[in-house]
Amino acid sequence: MIPKAAIDRIARKAGIDRISADALEELQHTIEEIGLELARDAAEAAKHAKRKTIEKSDIKIVSGK
Repeated sequence: MIPKAAIDRIARKAGIDRISADALEELQHTIEEIGLELARDAAEAAKHAKRKTIEKSDIKIVSGK
């Protein structure tokens, strides 16, 4: 689980000055889900390329960057 302090820092970087505990928890849950999905997709991309190591390019490909 990503620490709430890290999620709070992300929110502050996004320009959020105040966030309720419920909203912070929901943001934490959503970021974790997105991260898990990206990691799974990157692992699949590496597997498709016949590699065991996930590379920066795999993350970029699955994130659309």
